Amino acid sequence: MEINENAALVVVDVQKGFELDYWGRRNNPEAEGNIAALIDVWQGTGRPVVFVRHDSVQEGSPLEPGTEGNGFKDFVEARRGKGSGPELLVAKSVNSAFYGEPDLDAWLKGAGIEQIVIVGIQTNMCNETTARMGGNLGYEVLFPLDAMHTFDLEGPFGWTQTAEELTRATAVSLHGGRFARVVATEDVVKGAVSAG
Repeated sequence: MEINENAALVVVDVQKGFELDYWGRRNNPEAEGNIAALIDVWQGTGRPVVFVRHDSVQEGSPLEPGTEGNGFKDFVEARRGKGSGPELLVAKSVNSAFYGEPDLDAWLKGAGIEQIVIVGIQTNMCNETTARMGGNLGYEVLFPLDAMHTFDLEGPFGWTQTAEELTRATAVSLHGGRFARVVATEDVVKGAVSAG
């Protein structure tokens, strides 16, 4: 797998608030380890890393600014500022990292970045929305499905989907619809190391 020398890793909403029972059952217990591995490779090869934080405007949300849940999980916070490449912090209050501050699209384009790798929380929410927008904006989007997780969800008409079903639906929609290439962390790491 070819990983550009200036490909950006976009780490979405890996925040303490997602550790709470509030969200219900999650999938992919390996997500955090894979996210950490990708951050380490990106920082070790001097590639740009974007840390995205969700500042919820919903009162009582586990991600509300000023609460412990708004902070990044410890393994992410410990890595911030440790790379030799460029780093950006984007704060958002909606699903897409492209609708945050500062302007992610402007930052990426200003740096001549054409390829982005999206990881984080939640697979079918902010990750998927960011990937769809990234594809629409002309970026080559890689979506390592094992470097993210989501939660079981209840929808309309009494329908429910497990985290695994939602993950599969996201993968098929993004990959089949050509918004992104759904890949594995291992392949991204190999590509980044061999190119770096």
